[in-house]
Amino acid sequence: MGTVQCPFATVGSVTEPCSERFTRPELDGVHLNAMHWGEPGRPIVVLAHGGGANAHWWGHLAPALATSFHVVALDFRGHGESDFPEAIELGDFERDLHGLLAHLEASNPALVGHSMGGEVVLRVASEGRVKPRGLVLIDVARGGDPRSRRRLRRALTIRHAYRSRQDAVERFRFVPQAVHAEEALREGIASQSVHREPDGRWSFKADPTWIDAVPTQPVDGATVRCPTLFLRGAESGLCSEEGAKALVAGLPRARLVTLARAGHHVHMDAPDATAREIRRFLNGL
Repeated sequence: MGTVQCPFATVGSVTEPCSERFTRPELDGVHLNAMHWGEPGRPIVVLAHGGGANAHWWGHLAPALATSFHVVALDFRGHGESDFPEAIELGDFERDLHGLLAHLEASNPALVGHSMGGEVVLRVASEGRVKPRGLVLIDVARGGDPRSRRRLRRALTIRHAYRSRQDAVERFRFVPQAVHAEEALREGIASQSVHREPDGRWSFKADPTWIDAVPTQPVDGATVRCPTLFLRGAESGLCSEEGAKALVAGLPRARLVTLARAGHHVHMDAPDATAREIRRFLNGL
């Protein structure tokens, strides 16, 4: 999956994205990376990745949306091709998303977020500064086994380094595991998720300190007025059925869809079903 650098006015094709780096005054000098698919002028759909991921994690799904929408995937700070500031603080990811929306001049975008990205878009929608026309939340962590969440946290905060790019790509794994994801998808995402460190070793494109900037305070769901789709993986260890139902019950215009043969990384385990549900939801807005 190739990408080319492009100015914002030249948006990527349906299948081949282009990328841009940008900043805004409210970002305090931090430059962010965004990937574009589809034609300008079409309704904007913003994709927000989970913690430790990057915009390329949407690369297999975005083309299915770009036939009807201008799709934009953001690298949050400390991830992917965006800047890695010395510190990532609580609220920074919401600031990044607001910066992207201002850069795009998007007044009523649809916002799609997986895991941490779902937490971010939910909070941005609840603040009222942006009026999304719709939200898609993908397996946002609710309920689940606290011990599993603690183990996951420990795994995500370890910084790995490898002798070669090939070693890093081969050792790359989704965390938690995506047991139903195809190997070709894992390898493709892995190839876009590693970079060379100054010492010559290879590591993953994510600063482990991101985990301390994940928003955790409860959201007043009553303030989220737009239609919302919650996609849950039936085998998710981070989002229980009860937790998902409780979140959806607190949102005025939300519905829950649970996808079979999918864990926390729903869009990796069940990409076709995920794209179909998102397209159906967006086309109905």
